[in-house]
Amino acid sequence: MKKFLISIITSLFTLGFAYSTFADGHKVYGPYPITLKGYDGDKTNSVKYTGQMARQVLHDSLKALVKSGDVAKMMAYYNGEDNLEIIAPKSKDDFKIKQTMVSEIGSGNLSGKTYKGAIAGWGNLTGPEVLEHMMNKAGEVEGGFDPNTGFDYTQLISKFAMGAVFYNQAANNYLGKKMEIGQKPNSEPYKEGSYYTGKEHSWDEAFGYWGSAAHALTLSAEQNYNVAKRKDMSSADFNGDGVVDLYSEYTFAHAYYASSYDKSGKTNYLATVNQAFIDGRQVITDANGRNLNFDERTKLLAQRDIIVDNWQKVIAESVFKYAGSTYKDIVALEIIIEANGDTSDAFRTYAKHWGELKGFALALQCGPENLGETAVKLNRMMGLGPVLLNASQVVGIDSNGNFIKDQAQDWNEFKLHMLKIQKLMVDEFGVVAKAKDQLGDMEALAGSMGSADSAEND
Repeated sequence: MKKFLISIITSLFTLGFAYSTFADGHKVYGPYPITLKGYDGDKTNSVKYTGQMARQVLHDSLKALVKSGDVAKMMAYYNGEDNLEIIAPKSKDDFKIKQTMVSEIGSGNLSGKTYKGAIAGWGNLTGPEVLEHMMNKAGEVEGGFDPNTGFDYTQLISKFAMGAVFYNQAANNYLGKKMEIGQKPNSEPYKEGSYYTGKEHSWDEAFGYWGSAAHALTLSAEQNYNVAKRKDMSSADFNGDGVVDLYSEYTFAHAYYASSYDKSGKTNYLATVNQAFIDGRQVITDANGRNLNFDERTKLLAQRDIIVDNWQKVIAESVFKYAGSTYKDIVALEIIIEANGDTSDAFRTYAKHWGELKGFALALQCGPENLGETAVKLNRMMGLGPVLLNASQVVGIDSNGNFIKDQAQDWNEFKLHMLKIQKLMVDEFGVVAKAKDQLGDMEALAGSMGSADSAEND
């Protein structure tokens, strides 16, 4: 039945119907008609974000490589070299993926698109320097994990890269600078020889960085989540051809995290962002190849603000979640230590969750908003490295890229800081899903430390 409906939709599109309008009432991102004036080629669909989806796959493959310790291979994917096999995601059981090579999706790199500003939470290195530093350090340890620092490089590299590349490029560049008047005009091709306008392509590329399947609004949050987990072939295979197209049918990166929070029923991040992308694209399409007027531009920027605000909240939700997980891990470690038990597995879990916390926290600082004091608090409370069992902690990076260790924060203070971080995400970003919420312990923990003021974000 599904394949029958798809064939009807496809047939109608060839007769001139807009797929994005017909398929479930504006629930699918694209195709959109050619509106560029003077174009006389054979293209019929103005949507193209192949480079962005290639970068999604480069990221997933890079993440999978970290445990290998092969820096040269990690750098190959970071730099988007030629002839790269897709390491992740790959086919799994009956979840059949269409592409096996990155070039089958598109071309691009992560290195040239990484946030160029200084990252205060990682020694004030620039974004590219942070990722290269992390990759080199991952090459010095076994399995991407350094027990001497507590750094889980798989998590640090992945979570930071998603923010430093995807969130940064979409929010700061394609939805930011390129949406300004005079930048990438809608009356001109994006670049010489393009079949799409400047505004069309800028908007489409931002959608690619979001990482959603084009048909995500036809699915529930749980279905989108399961697509990312490669557990739901029927939901992924929208066109019914028996394979999942990583360009348009898969859920990546922050769209995946949005679905993970939305399936709790408390939030609707994925649907909100996707609908804003579709509504904004329709504003551009309706301008029919001319520059947007004041009213159209106002409507477009309203949709842009919805996207960027909710995207930021998804990252803040992730900081909240992993601060809670880290807090619970510390509690578990305390129990094991008191019983003179083996802390190996519990410490490894703690390091993983702290790495996710740190990566997302650094990513949050790569957006268009200067977080100011909020960023200072966030970086200081979680530290450059996690508190280690020998009461030491990485506190800096020297001029040669080596870590500097010193006496750690007090263990109880560090534990309280995880709760302060959760409170900060609520106060500053209004997170709603609140996965791994541990705030109920905050008053009692602060009281046990002898200061009611300890519960404040000082």
